[in-house]
Amino acid sequence: MTCKEKILSNEYADLITDYVMADDLSATTPVDFCFHEIDESYGVANVNRAMIPPMSIGVYSYTSIPSVYGLMQIGDGIGGQFFNPESLADTGSIRVQNPPLSLQGSGVVLGFIDTGIRYELDVFRREDGSSRIMAIWDQTIQDGEPPEGFLYGTEYTRADIDLALQTSVPTQIVPTTDTNGHGTQIASVASGSILNQGLTFRGAAPLADIAVVKVKEAKQYLRDYYLIADGAVAYQENDIMEAVRYLERMAIAMRRPVVIVLGIGTNLGSHNGTSPLASYLNIVAGRRSRAVVVCGGNEGDKEHHYVSAVPDVVEVRVAEETKGFCLELWGTLPETYAVRVRSPGGETSQEIDFRSRRDREIEFIFEKTRIMVSNLIVERDAGEPLIFFRFEDPTPGIWNLRIYSSENGAERGTGVFHLWLPISEFLDTEVVFLSPSPDVTLTEPSNAERVITISSYDAASGSWFPQSGRGYAKNGMIKPDLCAPGVQVSTALGAKTGACMAAALAAGCAAQFMEWAVVDGYVPAVESRGVKSYLIRGADRSENIVYPDRRWGFGKIDIIGTFENLAKLE
Repeated sequence: MTCKEKILSNEYADLITDYVMADDLSATTPVDFCFHEIDESYGVANVNRAMIPPMSIGVYSYTSIPSVYGLMQIGDGIGGQFFNPESLADTGSIRVQNPPLSLQGSGVVLGFIDTGIRYELDVFRREDGSSRIMAIWDQTIQDGEPPEGFLYGTEYTRADIDLALQTSVPTQIVPTTDTNGHGTQIASVASGSILNQGLTFRGAAPLADIAVVKVKEAKQYLRDYYLIADGAVAYQENDIMEAVRYLERMAIAMRRPVVIVLGIGTNLGSHNGTSPLASYLNIVAGRRSRAVVVCGGNEGDKEHHYVSAVPDVVEVRVAEETKGFCLELWGTLPETYAVRVRSPGGETSQEIDFRSRRDREIEFIFEKTRIMVSNLIVERDAGEPLIFFRFEDPTPGIWNLRIYSSENGAERGTGVFHLWLPISEFLDTEVVFLSPSPDVTLTEPSNAERVITISSYDAASGSWFPQSGRGYAKNGMIKPDLCAPGVQVSTALGAKTGACMAAALAAGCAAQFMEWAVVDGYVPAVESRGVKSYLIRGADRSENIVYPDRRWGFGKIDIIGTFENLAKLE
């Protein structure tokens, strides 16, 4: 098989790795694999699954197995094409579009990594009908030419798209599209063109150029490993990293400022921003003329986070007909944890003390449930203890996990630990903690230090959106950074709700600032952290809230406030 075929085949596992592991694979006989570089820190090895052990953090490092990310939208929203500018206006974006600033994202590229884009819509065209889209990399279409330096998917240039738009059926020329709508909605909110003088539609940065990556869906073996619900949209971490690399290479080649937007997330991970994707985003965000905007997710009210200290008994309620779910425990040093599991029927497992990296299997006499438990005494990137549970065919009812210190006995110890269940989109039924915590519920990779992390509020009422993820990061790092409207936001496909909408509005504001700072030359060396700081300076803050806040960060994003603050410094 060619390397392209191995990248696409479910018979080949994808491992996020570095050159050391690649060298190890090369020295192993026989191993059938390909390796390609993402950057100087990361690469991906596509390895024949028949020649390696099954997926397990006890066999591979935790971050070598790609995490899986889902979409951050809630429900279908309100259909129709009625445009309500309220959310856009609440960010100050419309005022900044108009004189005297007249900032509409001109000269800036907005990069979207998502479900693709319906490129034929008027909101992505100039007044003469030509496309504002510079390029689309569709990772799911394999019969065209991939981008230079990449091995899979098909790239469509602006020339290809403009040619397609001149025909009655554009998709016969450029067959990429967005069947889900999620990517189209985000792109229209952040960068939709002004239609009918703004009465029909407008986005936050209506003159920005657009670049799109349609991410291919996760391989089935990974969906099985993470027990992801059938039909859920799920993307592999390494494919998202490749998409970031594509947008970064485009920025270098064109010497243009780029704002990368991520409206996806996951609950799995350290929640300290240590995943390969978060680390790579930090690298890109630290380069001049770059900004990365990430949504904080919709997990604030989902009862999927639990925090306590040993010893404690954690109660998890599992609904009928649940096929399975994953559960992660992240501890604190120097504690060494032990676990006993009690089923809804009252059967209790033996103690699992995690003194070795050996995987454990828990089976019950009166339950059909099978629990696989893996652990790392110190997870390499986060530097913390990690226990990974896989519940297959769990009996419905209340499961008890007794967590205690294996060093000091069942009734002693002080080690704080956090537990996370998967995002709602990955569960086929309700699985919740009976005593959850709504804090530390920002989805990954929004805990990456240098990215601009956005939580959500309702512009119509000015109130906090209770489903929005909340901070801080597990290590106490201040997250979210800012808050933006995320409820019933007007898109090209109707009004939509979710963290992705808030990120799209914030990204549009970031593009407006980039036009002033980089294109117009006022702060040409600014990067993501600098953009964040300028936006924080202008944020709208209430007298009744102490900032930074776990929900609001440093306040509501207000791009006009940023420029008013700058004017005071003149």
